[in-house]
Amino acid sequence: MKKLLVSGLLLIVGTWAPLATALTLENPYQLIDEVAQSTFDRLNNEQQKIKADPKYLRTIVREEMLPGVDVRFSAYRVIGKQLNNTTAEQREQFVDAFSEYLVVTYADALAAYDDQTLDIGTGKVTDADKLVSIPVAVLEPNKPKIQLEFKLRKNNRTGEWRVFDMIAEGISLLSAKQGELSGLIRQKGIEQVTQELYAHTNKPVTPLERKE
Repeated sequence: MKKLLVSGLLLIVGTWAPLATALTLENPYQLIDEVAQSTFDRLNNEQQKIKADPKYLRTIVREEMLPGVDVRFSAYRVIGKQLNNTTAEQREQFVDAFSEYLVVTYADALAAYDDQTLDIGTGKVTDADKLVSIPVAVLEPNKPKIQLEFKLRKNNRTGEWRVFDMIAEGISLLSAKQGELSGLIRQKGIEQVTQELYAHTNKPVTPLERKE
């Protein structure tokens, strides 16, 4: 339960409206707060729709969480040293597949949601800041709190902040994905791994994937 919830909360790593333009990308603390509140509001308010169609969780993740994630940066980090051996078209296809892979990963994890609440850290950033870590505690009655840490980076060109990693129980999500996929890219090639990611995301969703 804990690991599922922890995984699902990143791609907070995704306001009131499911549009990227609605997010406050100029302030990392406000971004995390908006993404968390909007995601959990929909989980609370749309349980009937989720139970009727478990795949709808992917829609919530895609609309509420994904706009707050620097998917391209994370995907390129996963490709790692093989990046220079890829074409622009191969990279674009991998980013698209990796994006959907994250959506499915976190949608499956959010199936474990059961009325937890969040305590999101606050702070201030200066114009000189390029990286920020924001603590988030997941609270559930009569259970130990789960401590998370979201890492955000500022885009030098746009000035926008987005999440690129989460630390949970001392484990970096980005590092875990690097360990999982970068070796496969080296062995099989990026096109093969891209197709495997697409195959994973196209698997049917059944109610058994959710915690009732």
